[in-house]
Amino acid sequence: MATDKNQNLDASHLEFKPYKAKKGEEHMNPAQTEHFRSILMQWKEGLMGDVDRTVHHMQDEASNFPDPTDRASQEADFSLELRTRDRERKLIKKIDESLSMLSAGDYGFCESCGIEIAIKRLEARPTATQCIDCKSLDEIREKQKV
Repeated sequence: MATDKNQNLDASHLEFKPYKAKKGEEHMNPAQTEHFRSILMQWKEGLMGDVDRTVHHMQDEASNFPDPTDRASQEADFSLELRTRDRERKLIKKIDESLSMLSAGDYGFCESCGIEIAIKRLEARPTATQCIDCKSLDEIREKQKV
């Protein structure tokens, strides 16, 4: 059960037609804005559905097994599911922040340098807040700290 749900933690499972920008088209124009709003909402709805399924699953499967091994196994499964849900909760928060940025007109621009984030990057990672160059530099700096 947890394996199926983990796929929602990235955007690779989302179904959408890749956006084909026209020559000279303004970055984050209304068509692009709607394209990304649709992707973000689809992702959020999938995650919210997982939350509902988890609650029902845990209520349905909650048993007081007399065997300590069975009980421990169930508790381990529930713990893993709850950790996954916590990661999804944080992701939903990032999706909500992206939707707010979209509404404010700030979505699709690097928070570090201000340049446009590539459409393909945003389709692969709709919650991206940095262009690939700034993100790469951050990762290099992070590795140097360790």
